[in-house]
Amino acid sequence: MPHLSHDAQSLETWRPGVETRMRVSALTGSHTLCIFEQYCDPGLGAPLHQHAVEEVLEVISGTAEIWLNDEIIQASANMSVLIPAGNMHGFRNTGQDTLHVRATLASPVFEASYADDREQSRRWSPAG
Repeated sequence: MPHLSHDAQSLETWRPGVETRMRVSALTGSHTLCIFEQYCDPGLGAPLHQHAVEEVLEVISGTAEIWLNDEIIQASANMSVLIPAGNMHGFRNTGQDTLHVRATLASPVFEASYADDREQSRRWSPAG
């Protein structure tokens, strides 16, 4: 049975003030899921983007404003938002402390396309 020690997985800076730890992905042997955590400084998070697959965004600690299409959702610890495939969404830390979120995507590879043309599409996969 495969098992993972998440303590050994490093944090990556995805943008200033946003650190990401990939917990489960194609790199760890997953065939259908990508699970990662993000730690966001106050006022920061993820800009509007979309995935080709469904996502669950869970707030572990802190408070977040989550945008899903035209809706704004206020979320705090122990709350999740189901984001349907292809829907524009994003979030930001609205609290004073670090926001800790966990995202689960229905794909072993993270891919995102952003609404802002200045933001490059991101792909996190075994190829890097």
